Amino acid sequence: MDYREKYNNWLNNEYFDEMTRKELESIKYDEKEIADRFHTNLSFGTAGLRGKVGAGTNRMNRYTVSLATQGLADTIVSRGKSAMERGVAIAYDVRHFSKEFSEIAARVLAANGIKVYLFDDIRPTPLLSYAIRRLKTISGIVVTASHNPRDYNGYKVYWEEGSQILDDIAQEILNHIDDIKDFSDIELMDMEEGLDKGLINYIDKELDDEYIEKIKKRALNDDIDKDIRIVYTPLNGTGNKLVRRVLEERGFNNVFIVPEQENPDPDFTTVGYPNPEDVKAFNYAKRLGKEKDGDILIATDPDCDRVACMVRDGNGEYVFLNGNQTGALLIEYILSSRHKDDNIPVNGAIVKSIVTGDLSRAIGKHYGVRTLETLTGFKHICGKANEFDKTGEHTFIFGYEESIGYVYDTIVRDKDGVISSMLIAEMAAYYKKQGKTLLDELEDMYRRYGYYFEKLISIVLEGIEGSQRIGRIMDSFRENPITAIGNMKLINTIDYLNDETGNPKSNVLKYIFDDGSWYAVRPSGTEPKIKIYIYSKGKNRISSIGKIEDIEKATLARIESVK
Repeated sequence: MDYREKYNNWLNNEYFDEMTRKELESIKYDEKEIADRFHTNLSFGTAGLRGKVGAGTNRMNRYTVSLATQGLADTIVSRGKSAMERGVAIAYDVRHFSKEFSEIAARVLAANGIKVYLFDDIRPTPLLSYAIRRLKTISGIVVTASHNPRDYNGYKVYWEEGSQILDDIAQEILNHIDDIKDFSDIELMDMEEGLDKGLINYIDKELDDEYIEKIKKRALNDDIDKDIRIVYTPLNGTGNKLVRRVLEERGFNNVFIVPEQENPDPDFTTVGYPNPEDVKAFNYAKRLGKEKDGDILIATDPDCDRVACMVRDGNGEYVFLNGNQTGALLIEYILSSRHKDDNIPVNGAIVKSIVTGDLSRAIGKHYGVRTLETLTGFKHICGKANEFDKTGEHTFIFGYEESIGYVYDTIVRDKDGVISSMLIAEMAAYYKKQGKTLLDELEDMYRRYGYYFEKLISIVLEGIEGSQRIGRIMDSFRENPITAIGNMKLINTIDYLNDETGNPKSNVLKYIFDDGSWYAVRPSGTEPKIKIYIYSKGKNRISSIGKIEDIEKATLARIESVK
């Protein structure tokens, strides 16, 4: 069935609700829009679905959510009654239709005889991971589009360890989805019936209490300046209550919340693109920081799994710390604190993604901790923690990736903006008591370990044409690598579609030069982008920055040449 046939089926089939059919009627003369909505099915990317909300097979809507959930339900049913009774935990964020989509998922699961534990209100994504482990469910779902723009939503699936599903489970779900011939074959139980039968159960706030207590036990130091002035913004997302609570219960006396971004807002009116990786997301926080004389600014994304910070410099201006810098600071702080307490496990490990910087590797080596690499995504990073549980080969200490995702210890198996916010605040307060800022400590680390700098370039290429051009760009880099840039000579190429690193196959290319600098190219798994990750290593700031500029110029010239 081509995209036109799919469109006409949705438009004329009374199974689809009136609002859906009216929306499709409104685009009947827009062939490009029809093609974009129906040329493919919204597919599992980074452990689930993510896309624009709207009618169509390539959109997030009640029908694609029910289809994905039926695929998950069939996967669980195939494992027998015990798995069905263990059930599925479900959380959701502040976005449009998040609550409705979570209830649809609950209703589909209940109709299949699978027990459901549904949070009674919005919650941070990491709490879903904690709930899976605490309730011993077979699986979990969180309805969120993380930091995407307001017209997106998503659906992430987790497995019993509390981490996002890996390719084997995703493939099982996809196989079951492919076996479903028609949306009308999917049954949904009424919410009230599910509640009455005990198949749908609400999760109360007792789990929040446990989670916060577990986080507080991961604190590393109490000899800190708790009067440090912290500005926090949840960016109108799910982090507001729990991040504020953990900071308060850790004794921080001067925490100021950005009032315009305190409460849930699915339109993200004050920020537009609610991604704290983008420094523009801090505009309101910076204004409040100057008013309150804030030492640091902390922002979590809408589902509170990512966190970023800015630090006040000696001139009273706020400097943004990127994900590599914050991750390296946290690793230095954690390992130095645990070294002081003689509490670093002999087989300790840091896990990072293949497109994350190498400063952490130098820090880990200094403290006798190994650094391991995985493919991008916390399903892979925390997948290592799951492996270590079975093999005992390593003890998972910290996992992170350059896109401002971090997790300390293993109470959850996903990036966690709540515990990371606590550690960033504690770390800043620790150094403040020593008369230093995080910027001072970062400069000290560069002097100790080398000047590791970085730059991320994201190029948006939307629609079918954009997707095809991304494919041509990857082919160009793969077939004709750039062998020299400036004085740097290419010494190693890793094609993760064909490499022998032990990682699953992935469309990522990495080019390593003789001085330790490198760059990687990959299409985003969740957005219509191609990304270039540039990393340099130099003996000083000027040489390291110069290498970044040289690599950027060469890679952008290559991309521009591919039409």
